[in-house]
Amino acid sequence: MEQASPIDQIAERVERLLLRYEELQRTNALLTQQVATLTQERDSFKSRLSAARSRVDALLERIPASTMPSATTAATATTAPTDSRF
Repeated sequence: MEQASPIDQIAERVERLLLRYEELQRTNALLTQQVATLTQERDSFKSRLSAARSRVDALLERIPASTMPSATTAATATTAPTDSRF
């Protein structure tokens, strides 16, 4: 069995590296697109959450004060619970 020359071995390695490089470029492009999509989705969710909070706050303001047990309860009702996971 004839052994490949050093030049042939280098050429083969370069070819494999080029294929791997192209594969990594495609993967990177897909991941970049996915990050952009997820960022847009996150921003949309943030916007929807803000709008929902505004609607809830507006509804809470419409509740007559006489139906509220106390001012302290009303203040705690509008405060969002804290979650250490975020």
